[in-house]
Amino acid sequence: MRDVRQPPVRHISSRRIVAVRGESLEVRDDRVVGEAPLEIRAAGPHQDPVAVAVTMRTPGHEAELAVGFLRSEGLIRGDEAITTSAGDPVTLAQPDDTIVVRLSKFFDEGAVAERHFVATASCGICGKASIDEVAIRCDPIPSGPVVSRAVILALSDLMRAAQRAFEETGGLHAAALFTPRGELVAIREDVGRHNALDKLIGSQVLAGAVPLHQRILMVSGRVSFEIVQKAAVAGIPIICAVSAPSDLAIDTAERLGVTLVGFLRGDGFNVYSHDGRIDLRVLSGLG
Repeated sequence: MRDVRQPPVRHISSRRIVAVRGESLEVRDDRVVGEAPLEIRAAGPHQDPVAVAVTMRTPGHEAELAVGFLRSEGLIRGDEAITTSAGDPVTLAQPDDTIVVRLSKFFDEGAVAERHFVATASCGICGKASIDEVAIRCDPIPSGPVVSRAVILALSDLMRAAQRAFEETGGLHAAALFTPRGELVAIREDVGRHNALDKLIGSQVLAGAVPLHQRILMVSGRVSFEIVQKAAVAGIPIICAVSAPSDLAIDTAERLGVTLVGFLRGDGFNVYSHDGRIDLRVLSGLG
């Protein structure tokens, strides 16, 4: 079922600009994407909240972002998040710039110190170890599903059609989840592609839908190591992207059993790993 909730209020704002077009000049209002810091905290039963990370993000879906971040970084399992709450409105001008995730189990503060989280909207979580460290956090991904070429080719246009905020600002990345038949399940947007994916994963964790073994991920822009590892931890078997993957992203996808599709544009795409999930029998002469 498609997620049809309205976009958040603070994710877009208006600014007065001077627009130059050829020989003409116009002073007008323009719609721009919002960006603000979010502090993510976690706490188990009878435990004071532990500061986990601060990330620059587009306001909106803060609870999903916090839960998705904790899950995709392997700090919680899918069923541990009980509730989320914003910061204190008495002391904070923007209470939703702080999110506390309450857990059913004790939260290990030492795990945060060991990981040295540094988050930004543009580069995700930097400086972590290797593919081996990520592989420890990932359950095996099943071999299926097998998806038709027509479905893969349609994903980019389907995602763009659902990007309401992008159409207003031109400044947001998107992460969208689809069924093997190409049906949109949910989409999230953010100034950072990693945040968009964490919001998307968080929405599914809160809905009790993980692991996402029967879903396809479509992302705007390029595919980094971070995108692959977050998707793999959530159990997503197929990642598609408009642009190119990095070499480490390809190595990670190959190691973790993820099908990685890049340069998905027009009538073409490249498959970089585990191509058995894409039905190409007609093109290969086997159909």
